[in-house]
Amino acid sequence: MSDQDSPKDSGISRRKFLKISAITTSAPLVLGPTVLEVEGQEVHVFGPGKVPIALNVNGKRLTANLEPRFTLLDALREKFEVTGPKRVCDRGTCGACTVLLDNKLVYACSVLAIEAQGKQIVTTDGLAPQGQLHPVSAAFVDNDAQQCGFCTPGFVMATKAFVDKHPNATPDEIARGLGGNFCRCGTYAGIKGAVAQLSGQQQKGGA
Repeated sequence: MSDQDSPKDSGISRRKFLKISAITTSAPLVLGPTVLEVEGQEVHVFGPGKVPIALNVNGKRLTANLEPRFTLLDALREKFEVTGPKRVCDRGTCGACTVLLDNKLVYACSVLAIEAQGKQIVTTDGLAPQGQLHPVSAAFVDNDAQQCGFCTPGFVMATKAFVDKHPNATPDEIARGLGGNFCRCGTYAGIKGAVAQLSGQQQKGGA
């Protein structure tokens, strides 16, 4: 069957089809930034190779060449050595990797690093730039609100965001407000005490 024998309404000949197949199988499917239209909106597609990424972390601009699949947690811990956010579940369920992204709480393991560009990222490392404990961290120490420590950075960030919005929270509001973070050691009483201390509802150490 020749090219001329191809159905006229097919829109493509066998020879052209084979040429296209040879090109797509010998080169990466995505060669660089591409713009696709999805539901009427333009979506930029990057990869699969490394691309330049710049992040603003705790007031510092950090740059690296990363694959677009890198999560914000991957970038922070593996590339920039910002180890405050902890990798525990890596599935967006425990809250140990909680950070602030433009003052919004997010799980760093569930956000792509490439999506965090142009936004202000704050981790527990950034709460004490001068080496002094942030009031939230100090309240955790005062109330023995940490044991193994893996959940603590996420809880500290969640607590800061919560207290900023709810300075006079009730116990029920505290329980709901911090419900996205889990402590395997079960130090919830100490954590609630820390929040109560920050809210002025009790003195240091639960007195």
